[in-house]
Amino acid sequence: MSPSHVTRMTSGKILPQLVRFSVPLILGNLFQLSYNMVDTIVIGRFVGSAALAAVGTCDQIMTLLILGVSGVCVGASVLMGNFFGAGEEKQLLEEMKTTVSLGLLFAAVVLAAGLPLTDPIFRLMRVQPESLADARIYMRVIFAGMPFTVLYNIYAAALRSVGDSQTPVRYLVLSTVLNMGLDLLFVAVLGMSVFGAGLATLLAQAVSALLCMLHVSRHEPLLHFPWRTLRINRSLAGKTLSYGGLTALQQCAQPIGNIIIQGSVNALGVTAAAAFSAARKIEDIGLLPGRSISNAMTSFTAQNVGARDAERTERGFRVGIGLEAVSGLAVSLVVLLLRGPLMSLFTTDGAMIAEGIRYFSIIGFCYALPCLTNGYQGYLRGTAHMVTSLLATLTQISVRVLVTLLAVGTMGIPGVGLACVAGWSAMLLWQIPFRRHLQRRQFQEKNAG
Repeated sequence: MSPSHVTRMTSGKILPQLVRFSVPLILGNLFQLSYNMVDTIVIGRFVGSAALAAVGTCDQIMTLLILGVSGVCVGASVLMGNFFGAGEEKQLLEEMKTTVSLGLLFAAVVLAAGLPLTDPIFRLMRVQPESLADARIYMRVIFAGMPFTVLYNIYAAALRSVGDSQTPVRYLVLSTVLNMGLDLLFVAVLGMSVFGAGLATLLAQAVSALLCMLHVSRHEPLLHFPWRTLRINRSLAGKTLSYGGLTALQQCAQPIGNIIIQGSVNALGVTAAAAFSAARKIEDIGLLPGRSISNAMTSFTAQNVGARDAERTERGFRVGIGLEAVSGLAVSLVVLLLRGPLMSLFTTDGAMIAEGIRYFSIIGFCYALPCLTNGYQGYLRGTAHMVTSLLATLTQISVRVLVTLLAVGTMGIPGVGLACVAGWSAMLLWQIPFRRHLQRRQFQEKNAG
């Protein structure tokens, strides 16, 4: 097992720190997405379009659950980062115990409530009849794996809060390779269809969670505790749910909107639904660097807020937002040049490929916008301005849903792309003025001091 990679970001050169922290996050998020990406490719190639549409529909629900968990983890990681930056190790460990306890309770609730609610959810999403049986099977397997999903996200967030973004990635890579192998075995060789794809994901997630926990027990005494001491600290739980609850609501708002949007796309038919599913997978990978930089900005900002270094916090924001802009421009270039070959990875259906190309022809020029919004969100979370971050996200998804409902009937999938551009632009209209307000307030406080 490798040694500790805990890093304090309260001193030193900012750009190398953010880059070193972001690169493992990019790889980790890439492999996290590859769980479902592999399922999508294998199902599309070896089962068919109806099953592919079913998996794509389930992805929206799974994303909602994962983002709900990660939202609470972000709130907890801000507190952990503050404690770490301030050198309050006892509070850091108490926060870890509290977060694990809350996460396991959440997993139990999802498992108990999710299984009986599967069919009503799919009816609301207007899942096509030919995809319904496969969607039901896949979703129930994913629900069963929620405890492992929760534990991995908690331990990964805790490690990132103390500056270690490398360790979760190593174990995620291993589990992703396992997922690929099991997908091919269960689906392509044994013919287990969507059940096999879901089972492969469940087993792989279990491996990543258990390995991450084992590493903490052996190498990170700041975060390790005997499970018999697991408990909820009421005071910390209140702060965690205050920070994390708002972030969870913020992050869940996005997939809730996506579920509504998915319903509009489903109404266009199986080909459009399958094309949108594949296009979203490509888009998710393209936006990974921006999201990872945002997470790095959150950890950096939280540590420096804990250390009460406003000047370094400000410089970190400027460096991070510059990285976000470069990332977005690079994504646009790649997607516009390779949108046809990228869609061909998922299918040989010419109509499905054409639908995906039409979508990217609208949205492909504008990927700098979501990257910039991610940078602002990372900063706002790190400074604990969760309400403003939430309002910005609610504005974005509300505009997206409204424009989608208005445009998709006449424009088809390109209408969804237009809606994304409108939503991202509206989000920046929240973030930029508030950021300037914070700068003015900090300037006034400095002069008053």
